[in-house]
Amino acid sequence: MNKVIEWLVMLAAALLEVGGDASIRLGLRGRGWLFVAAGFVVLGTYGVVVNLLPMDFSKMLGGYVAVFALVSVAFGRLFFGETVPLSTWVGVAVMLVGSAIVQFGSRH
Repeated sequence: MNKVIEWLVMLAAALLEVGGDASIRLGLRGRGWLFVAAGFVVLGTYGVVVNLLPMDFSKMLGGYVAVFALVSVAFGRLFFGETVPLSTWVGVAVMLVGSAIVQFGSRH
């Protein structure tokens, strides 16, 4: 599978996972159980999407974790109005470097 497509699938999976978590969070904080139920469905969909990638499980999730972290911080900032400290951005940058090592390192 083309690397660009792999990263797009990871991005879609991260959006689903973070969106599902955000929906559950909203439901538990007053929006109602329908949001919680929708979050469960979205999280299940994430599990299917991320596992569509024809990659070794450890390599797939090793790369995915950085995409997830980046999308999580962006969601927190954009949708929940959270202030993101510099230390968080530095941590995400470290994860991106680690993810690149996992993704582009040797296969054996």
